Amino acid sequence: MSIIATIMNTATGRPIQKMTFGRMPKPWISFNLETGELVTAERIDVGKPAPGKFIAPVDIWVTLKPQD
Repeated sequence: MSIIATIMNTATGRPIQKMTFGRMPKPWISFNLETGELVTAERIDVGKPAPGKFIAPVDIWVTLKPQD
């Protein structure tokens, strides 16, 4: 079963994109965003599933490099 996670920006608190992982990501995972930028997870939050649902929301918090 794959995990669908929302990638969140730590600076703004806003979602960047949705991403699918084959299994639960480790807290030190590094991956490329759709823009091609390599980021490392700072924090992973797993929420409670909605009533009657099985899938729990997963948020992965990352810090983007400033644009030059």
